[in-house]
Amino acid sequence: MQTRLLGKTGLSLPILSFGASSLGQEFRRVTLDEAVRSVQVALECGLTFIDTSPFYGRGMSEVLLGVALRDVPRDRYLLGTKLGRYDLTHFDFSAKRVVESVDVSLQRMGVDYLDICLCHDIEFVEMEQIVDETLPTLRKVRDEGKVRFIGISGYPMKLFKFVLDQTDLDVVLSYNQYTLQNTRFADELVPYLKAKGVGVMNAGPFSARLLTNAPIPTWLKEPESVKAAARKAAGHCAKKGVDIAKLALQFSVANPDITTTIAGSANPDNIRKWTQWIDEPLDQELLAEVREIFGPVKNIGHLEGLPKNN
Repeated sequence: MQTRLLGKTGLSLPILSFGASSLGQEFRRVTLDEAVRSVQVALECGLTFIDTSPFYGRGMSEVLLGVALRDVPRDRYLLGTKLGRYDLTHFDFSAKRVVESVDVSLQRMGVDYLDICLCHDIEFVEMEQIVDETLPTLRKVRDEGKVRFIGISGYPMKLFKFVLDQTDLDVVLSYNQYTLQNTRFADELVPYLKAKGVGVMNAGPFSARLLTNAPIPTWLKEPESVKAAARKAAGHCAKKGVDIAKLALQFSVANPDITTTIAGSANPDNIRKWTQWIDEPLDQELLAEVREIFGPVKNIGHLEGLPKNN
């Protein structure tokens, strides 16, 4: 598995990392065996950075990771989790909860420290709290040795610059904003992050199944025009004998300015398939055709969190 350096952290992350949201049964019921095997196969295939959150399965993802990683030497993987979001509408970025959240995550996963800890989906709260209360507290936790590197995650591009114009971060995580259809992360933010030496992580190469042949979830917020273009693009790929998910994943991991792309599954076969896909050459002709299909809806997304944070 190819690796890239993460900003100034000194960490080398695989270009494809394992997202553990699926272990929290966010999309379907998952057996204990599926969860454990998915983690084992991910590590075997070189997906040595694992991303999770107490929000995923309301703690279940972290608990199952603790089971799966119990007998794995700590130096065989890098581990990141988040804090601040605990349910669909439950957010708590207070100093007290920051300290508690890190301790609970460490206990659930059976580890002594986190490699990365992110403030999760900060667009749902006042940005001033993140800068003035949450991050200073997280830095104290870092100084205690419980966390190595800190950052933020979210969907709107605006929030990253707001925070980074006022304080330092080690890393940021953007999701669903560097895909076949939406490249705002690279277009608007990555040059700014590189100039500051901030680590760049991308999640959601399939854009919540939009860029797959699976049925589009009813909860997906993208406009109908985007969904229609995605179906057209998927059909075009199918005519060429290619799964659009393969093209989507290859495209996301190919950008050398993005250290890692995080994708999640509780199906070990999917993980093996993904690692095979990224070893194969990207079909540039097909990529150009698909991006032309997405041209009329390029970079169209949705609002997330507080309106003023978008």
